[in-house]
Amino acid sequence: MTAQAEAHPRVTILGVPIDPVTFDQMLDRIAAWIAAGDSLHQICTVSPEFVMIAQDNPEFMRVLRTADLCVADGVGLLFAARYLGHRLPERVTGSDGTPLIAQRAAREGWSLFLLGAGPGVAERAADRLIRQNPGLRVVGTWAGSPAPEEEDEIVARVNAAGADILLVAYGAPRQDLWIARNRDRLDVSVAIGVGGSLDFVAGVVPRAPRWMRRLALEWLFRLMRQPWRWRRMLRLPRFVWAVLRHRERAIAQEGEPS
Repeated sequence: MTAQAEAHPRVTILGVPIDPVTFDQMLDRIAAWIAAGDSLHQICTVSPEFVMIAQDNPEFMRVLRTADLCVADGVGLLFAARYLGHRLPERVTGSDGTPLIAQRAAREGWSLFLLGAGPGVAERAADRLIRQNPGLRVVGTWAGSPAPEEEDEIVARVNAAGADILLVAYGAPRQDLWIARNRDRLDVSVAIGVGGSLDFVAGVVPRAPRWMRRLALEWLFRLMRQPWRWRRMLRLPRFVWAVLRHRERAIAQEGEPS
């Protein structure tokens, strides 16, 4: 374990580890991994929805527990951590992180491969990122799918491109499971599941206004625009209830005589 990890131990929420890092610290980790060039490092952008999916999906839970970095993509995780007696410094979202990674990549000379989203979306996202960050190298884009029968072709495409960072936009948990299944044969330094981030960058799906994001109401904006998501949104109250129950059990156990 590194000194940095010892100084900032992981916070565990309902069995899922979260690293208490900022955007800048995540980017510094990425820089160190690319400089080392020794193996692939997986980053998971964890939301309350991730946590609840993992409760019923042991393989997804295993991937989250073995990822090199799990960042708090959701204000609910910050509130839950505080309620459980811990602290997470800030939200580190895939939606905000993707442009920041591109910005740092242009400055450092890192190359990106954009994988996933709908047909043509990765290409549009790449064009926008390059226009916003002169000098950025996007060495490949591909929609593909997380279907196992496509994995050999996609891995070959990514490896032939020679990217430093792979951004995978297949949604949770498919993107994270895909990275974990293929991490031993992908020739990249960092792979990150970024969910709908490429849709936002490409302008296919609008993001919530900044004031709604500040008030942690981004979920409401997405629900208003995509009402079919209501079933997925039910995981949010389930998350709150599970955190409350977890603390109640912990307090009860502490009060029991040894």
